[in-house]
Amino acid sequence: MAHHLIALGYAELVERLNRFPQGAPPSDYLNKILKILFSEEEAGMISLLPIRPFTARKAADIWKMPEAKARAVLDNLASRAMLVDIDQEGTTFYVLPPPMAGFFEFSMMRVREDIDQKALAELFYQYLNVEEAFVRELFTVGETQLGRVFVHEPALPDEMGAVRVLDYERASRVIQTASHMGISTCYCRHKMAHVGKSCESPMDICMTFNTAARSLIKYGHARAVDVAEGMDLLARAYESDLVQFGENVREGVNFICNCCGCCCEAMIAARRFARLHPVHTSNFMPRVDQDRCNGCGKCVTACPVEAMGLVSANDPKKTKRKKAGLSEDLCLGCGLCVRACPENSLSLVPLKERVITPTDGVRRVVHMAVERGKLQHLIFENRVLLSHRALAAVLGVVFRLPPVKQIMANKQLKSRYVEALVSVFNVPEKAYKSSRAGR
Repeated sequence: MAHHLIALGYAELVERLNRFPQGAPPSDYLNKILKILFSEEEAGMISLLPIRPFTARKAADIWKMPEAKARAVLDNLASRAMLVDIDQEGTTFYVLPPPMAGFFEFSMMRVREDIDQKALAELFYQYLNVEEAFVRELFTVGETQLGRVFVHEPALPDEMGAVRVLDYERASRVIQTASHMGISTCYCRHKMAHVGKSCESPMDICMTFNTAARSLIKYGHARAVDVAEGMDLLARAYESDLVQFGENVREGVNFICNCCGCCCEAMIAARRFARLHPVHTSNFMPRVDQDRCNGCGKCVTACPVEAMGLVSANDPKKTKRKKAGLSEDLCLGCGLCVRACPENSLSLVPLKERVITPTDGVRRVVHMAVERGKLQHLIFENRVLLSHRALAAVLGVVFRLPPVKQIMANKQLKSRYVEALVSVFNVPEKAYKSSRAGR
């Protein structure tokens, strides 16, 4: 069996990674990254594993080896943050996280000697910052994206009035309600440090929560912190003018990155692919009080995605006078500019239409899979069928999708069984046709 697994190797692992809704386009750099992180035998073994969480018994059956040996392999991978292990009601489940947010970041979230992090950082830089296929696919395909921006809470008005902020829009609320919280080295700035391009923003401020934090803390890839220290670190992020970019879910958020505009992948993508909306914005937008703005430009400096600029004030008496101008299509609604303004000429106002945030990780992944044409991989593995419980969870989300996406999902699955289930929920084909006709 081992010889067969080695023969599968890295090419099969790349194919396995591309069954995730956010893929990992083949590249010489990707192959070199995987060779640092996994042995060829490990790559072949991982390529056979399900996408959804699985037990050691399931892995043993797939690998055709004793369960104890399979568990030892899985635990070793989890100890290196290549897998995440989850304890649930006395049973340990394992899952291979996607490359991002996942094992790419985990490999750089502490200083390690078991891998060549400088070589890895240089490969990440080439794959993510020079080549653009991976980042473009990760951030711009489909309507539902991996991450969203949390509003900069110090920028919120003291008297909220018409400004309504929901709990899930506050990073502070995630910290206060998480079952576990871990702090690690910022992957993005750590990577940039190895290639001589990092900034002076805090390094040890990457936040993980809940199941992801528990696994990373267990194996020393994150440091456990309590709510008080978590809030102190969030305050430090605010003082350092960092953007809170986190998992695009309302419940069970697993990560919040405190992002600078120069090093962090999400902010770089937000500038590079701005018109494609690679990052979900907050539900707010800055508004400029033209009478109070003196054109100092501090808001321009604070903006991490170059959405703020200085434009002519059109003052006939002072022809060179400038004022702040906002490109709304580029704005993330983070609010850093509001806090930076010394004249209080900027304020946050709610968007006319609230940004939709998936309830939880299952719903987000299903939406992403539908939009990217990969839903079939969540339900039918190339080698195994999901458990009935997991299948029911995925289909439950499918049946709550809008009619257009239900039809898209149905076409992807190409399954008479799923067609019959969808028809029970009265999703007529004419709804899809009508929606297209109205475009």
